[in-house]
Amino acid sequence: MTTRRKFLKGAAIAGPATLAGPSILHAQEPIRWRFQTYAGSALGEEVTKPAIDAINEAAQGELEIELFYADQIVPTGELFQALQRGTIDGVHSDDDSMASPTPVRSFGGYFPLATKHALDVPVLFNQYGLADIWREEYAKVGVHWLSAAGQDPCNFNTVKPIKSLADMDGLKLYTFPTAGRFLSQFGVVPVNIPYEDAEVAVQTGELDGMAWSGITEDYTVGWADVTNYFCTNNISGAWIGSFFVNAEKWAELPDHLKQIVNSAVEASHTYRNQWYWGGEARLRASGEKLELTSVPQDEWKVVEEAAVKFWDEMAEEGETAAKIVQIFRDYNDVISKAGPPYTFG
Repeated sequence: MTTRRKFLKGAAIAGPATLAGPSILHAQEPIRWRFQTYAGSALGEEVTKPAIDAINEAAQGELEIELFYADQIVPTGELFQALQRGTIDGVHSDDDSMASPTPVRSFGGYFPLATKHALDVPVLFNQYGLADIWREEYAKVGVHWLSAAGQDPCNFNTVKPIKSLADMDGLKLYTFPTAGRFLSQFGVVPVNIPYEDAEVAVQTGELDGMAWSGITEDYTVGWADVTNYFCTNNISGAWIGSFFVNAEKWAELPDHLKQIVNSAVEASHTYRNQWYWGGEARLRASGEKLELTSVPQDEWKVVEEAAVKFWDEMAEEGETAAKIVQIFRDYNDVISKAGPPYTFG
């Protein structure tokens, strides 16, 4: 089984030996970065900390990154501004949550029904051209985009069960901006609050639940302790999240340290993918806190049809948006023809 310890050990060994190049005496002060993740501390231990620890280990004191969790320096919705102006040096988040001013904003996080599985995300970025678009758009606004990866699907964990679309009407759900915009047509009331406040908000009745993650995250961060049901229908098969660095700080970084950062981030994608994939299966099969429910597939087709119209609307927002939507269309056409396991049959 791959653990954080094994991941870090492997990354640390690979870093100095294969990336750092000639031995360097550390007489000068280390480069210090402050890095904030979208995730609270419990989740951040799994989704962001492995990458940061691996970088620090492999950099051997030349680069020291201090990790901060959700809202510890700035609210998640201000992450981009803080990164751009240098208040923080690096970010792990999705474009939507951090209020990116770029045309890619709405497509980060959970763009409705654009993906089926976590592996769709690296394919879309590395084989279908999304990486080039993200890199180019962030370069325009003083941010260096490092890499994107998929994580868990966007399901619903709620106090009351969701067994039909009618059950969604009036639900106050903590969710992403674009996902909330899409779900509002089904009566969902999107609520935007700090990440770490969501659990208490369910207890006080401010929230009826979340449309934020898969079941692994629900158990990890404590949301399974305050909600009762998990709806297996999802509005997207994988979260699209990225690592970012302030462009000036990245330009100042020596090449061998850039290689260490890039390699550790890419390795962390692999760790997160297996952590989520295994967790989703295990907790659906044997988790005891949340009762699983589903909306019948013939009824859920209404949501799928609404997503097609939503894509059309988003494509009208500009040239870049239209290009991204077309990439999603092209890829989904391919996997539809390929059939299972790329689709659900």
